[in-house]
Amino acid sequence: MADVCVHPSSDATPPKEDPPEATNSVASEADAQAAGNSGAASDPSLYRYIKEDLFTSEIYKVEIRSLPKFVGFNDLKKFLAKHGLNPHKIKLFAKQRFAFVTFKNEEEREKAMKMVHGMQWKGQVLSVKLAKPKADPLLRKRRQEEGEGAAGQPASKRADGGEEEEEEPPLDVQIANVVTPLWQVPYEEQLKRKEEEVVAVLQRLAKEIGSTNKAMLPWLFAQKGKFKKMCCPLEAVRPSPTQTGYRNKCEFLISVGADGEDKTIGFRLGKYKGGSCAVVGPEGTCHVSAEAKRVVSVFQKFIRTTAYSVYSPETYEGHWKQLTVRTTRTKQAMAIIFFNPQKLEEEEINSLKDTMKKYFTEGEGKESGVSSLYFVRDGQRKSPNLEDLPCELVAGESSIHEELLALKFRISPHSFFQVNTGAAEVLYSAVGEWAQLDQDSTVLDVCCGTGTIGISLAKRVKKVIGIEMCQEAVEDARVNAKLNGLTNIEFHCGKAEDTFPNILNALVSPSITAIVDPPRAGLHSKVILAIRRAEHLKRLVYVACNAKAAMANFIDLCRAPSNRVHGAPFRPVRAMAVDLFPQTMHVEMLLLFERVDYNSQQP
Repeated sequence: MADVCVHPSSDATPPKEDPPEATNSVASEADAQAAGNSGAASDPSLYRYIKEDLFTSEIYKVEIRSLPKFVGFNDLKKFLAKHGLNPHKIKLFAKQRFAFVTFKNEEEREKAMKMVHGMQWKGQVLSVKLAKPKADPLLRKRRQEEGEGAAGQPASKRADGGEEEEEEPPLDVQIANVVTPLWQVPYEEQLKRKEEEVVAVLQRLAKEIGSTNKAMLPWLFAQKGKFKKMCCPLEAVRPSPTQTGYRNKCEFLISVGADGEDKTIGFRLGKYKGGSCAVVGPEGTCHVSAEAKRVVSVFQKFIRTTAYSVYSPETYEGHWKQLTVRTTRTKQAMAIIFFNPQKLEEEEINSLKDTMKKYFTEGEGKESGVSSLYFVRDGQRKSPNLEDLPCELVAGESSIHEELLALKFRISPHSFFQVNTGAAEVLYSAVGEWAQLDQDSTVLDVCCGTGTIGISLAKRVKKVIGIEMCQEAVEDARVNAKLNGLTNIEFHCGKAEDTFPNILNALVSPSITAIVDPPRAGLHSKVILAIRRAEHLKRLVYVACNAKAAMANFIDLCRAPSNRVHGAPFRPVRAMAVDLFPQTMHVEMLLLFERVDYNSQQP
């Protein structure tokens, strides 16, 4: 399951906090960070962000020293999880054998300090101490530029022989290169490149299986000989039915335009840590739908009529922050505006919402196609997740509806739905084909979102059980089951690692198939271990939006049984890529795993 995590259009997320993803770094980065922080220590303005109301895990940061040699990111993450610790970010400096680890609150940080300090791991006694937050990268870059200017260095760099650098291409070309880097590459060539990426993943998985499960070596040797060193056959990549205007959800930043125009809605041209907050409108991009572009244009006109400025991550002042647009093939559109209220009185905010409602129901915005308009106060966030912010309905319906595989789906503001509806139909059709279901089958739909996969399979099977952590998505899924007249499907709200093991252990069906469609980082190790223990679960279809990030899951499914991993292993038997993201290098990967049967002639 992936949305913002798989596409550069999600760069509108608040710039103060990096996504909670695996960040593995080398020693030189540590030196650079240390030097940057020491040089910034005398300038308290570089740390203003930690005193603001917006969430940042930098204020709950520790430094773990004396790590064992050859420890990797996943090793450290598993070590902390084993002791009940859930870090928000990990930045590992392996050569210097230390790591910066941040947490979501003070309680978790204190727990980590008490538990880990003095603990022995692989012969090393760990030490833990509080760590300073890093300096604001944008402000630090500004200070460096000011320093260079004061030292007499020219503001603009020159190329060879003192000649001016080549003239930059137009802004619409620059932004297209950022958000759709393959836009000038013929589509057949795009598919070829993506297939090569998947080949590399399967070849690496073959090596990993050989290292972690010696019993599979005879089978693996035969597979690699037949399938170009891959662990299983790879079917031809399935293209997206449409290659342009396919995104049904985009997140746009509101900032100063790269052309100097104030209150511009678009995609960020550079990275925050690179010193850029400028945005370029989506008019020239090929992956954004015409309907979404129309909403952006109308919304931009509206905010320019107001007295409120855009929010500045440098000064922490201003109001307009982000616009999320969701569209459907049924010609509905949802607009969600993120606004920092600062110290505005409630009466003034209500007046703004009334003005907005009137503009989109009676004024110029009436022709924008917006059928659902939401207002989100994004100013005192205590969590890294936008999903934790309440959405206030300003005008129109509370949800939009989409049709997929002749089924109807309700979509609420925070609910997950694949961003390319046509390609999602291709993907889900392949999942149904691979799952080999019949009327006696029970399907476990893990990370089910609004229930799309489970609902698309429900008429073929005895029962579907969906698991999803977003309450709003679960409510949508239950409504969607009713919309489609399905009674053999149930949905549970909770983290997969907490909910899945209990559900799986309670199942007695002789024919169980699991379908997992997790976020970018993959499934929690508890889920994988529960799958391994449940030997009555014979088949697993893994839908990966980032196969490299999910590699640890693949390996644990296939590794030999041990004190930690119980139950017969799985092995990959079939793989395929489905292109949900034309014009980018991102691709969805399907991998079918089947349980190894030690009672047969198979290895």
